[in-house]
Amino acid sequence: MSSPQFSSITALDRLLDDLDVGEARRRQLGMVRGELRRALHQGALPVAARGSLRRLLDEESLAPYVRLAESGALRTRLVKGERPRTSEATNEIRRQCVDVLRDALGLPVLQLGGGALALQPTPRFGDLAALRRQLDQDLGGHMSPGQIRLTAVLALVLDAAPRSGELVEQRLAHLADGNAAVYVERRPQRGGGHPDGEGDWVELSTLSRAALERWLPLRAQLAQRAHGTSRLWVSLWHNHDGNPEKEGATLHRPPGMPLEENGLITSYRRGRGRYGLAGLLPPKLEQLRRAVITETPPVTVEAAEPV
Repeated sequence: MSSPQFSSITALDRLLDDLDVGEARRRQLGMVRGELRRALHQGALPVAARGSLRRLLDEESLAPYVRLAESGALRTRLVKGERPRTSEATNEIRRQCVDVLRDALGLPVLQLGGGALALQPTPRFGDLAALRRQLDQDLGGHMSPGQIRLTAVLALVLDAAPRSGELVEQRLAHLADGNAAVYVERRPQRGGGHPDGEGDWVELSTLSRAALERWLPLRAQLAQRAHGTSRLWVSLWHNHDGNPEKEGATLHRPPGMPLEENGLITSYRRGRGRYGLAGLLPPKLEQLRRAVITETPPVTVEAAEPV
C-alpha cells in the first residue's frame, strides 16, 4: 500500500526547491523532510500539520517531531536489529535544518530539544582558520548577492573585529587605496566611546580584498538604483518601514539603501544556515568579533583620516 500524500509535504518540497543552500545542507534538509513525512504517516503529529506547511513547522508539531526523531523511531534502517537514538551531531544538524526551514517561511527560530551540542562562546583559532578557508573557497565559485555581501562582512570582521553598529556606519571613504586597509570608528557599548569618535586603520587580508572585489561592483549597482549612498553596506531587496496595513504609513525602501544594524544581524543569522556556515560561525556576530580579538588581534596601520 502506498503512503498517503500530505499537502504540507508537497508545500515543503516546493520550499526546498526554492532554497539557495549547498549540497551538504540540501542532503540534511532531505533527511528532515523524510523524517517529517514518516512522523505524519505514523500519526505522531497534530492532524492540522498534514495540510498546512506553517502548522507542520510550528512548535506544536516540531517539538514532538524532534523528540521522536532523536529517539530513533523515525530511522529508515535498523542498526543491529534496532533503531537506536540518533547521535548528538545528528540532533544538532536536525535542529539547524528546522531553523533554516522556519526562517525560509518567515518564522522565528525555536529552541528545541535538550541535547544540543554545546557551542563554544567563541570559535577556537582553528575554527577561524577553517572559516577563512571556506570563505576563500566560496569566493572561487558562483555566489548569490546575499552570500557575496555576507562573505565580505565576515572577512572584514575576521580582520578588523568591528561591532555590528560600527559596520553599518562604514562608508566607501573608510577603505584605503586598493582596499589595503579599512577604517573602523570604535563605538564601545554603554557610551564608552570617545565623544568625537576614535578609530583605527586596520590592514586587510587577501581574503578581505578578494571579498570586496566581489561586493563593491554589486554594491555600486544597488546604490545607483537607490539614487546613491556612500555607505559601504547596503540592502539587497525592496523592503519598507512603518505599517503596511495603514495607508500612508509605509515608507518604501528600494534595494541599495543603507543597511541597518537589524538587517545586518538578520543576514548573519540567516546566512549561517543558508550558506552552510553553521558549523563554523557562532550564533551571534558579536561572538565572532570577540573570537577575533582573542585569537587574532587586528593589525593597525598608519593612514590618513577618512573624509
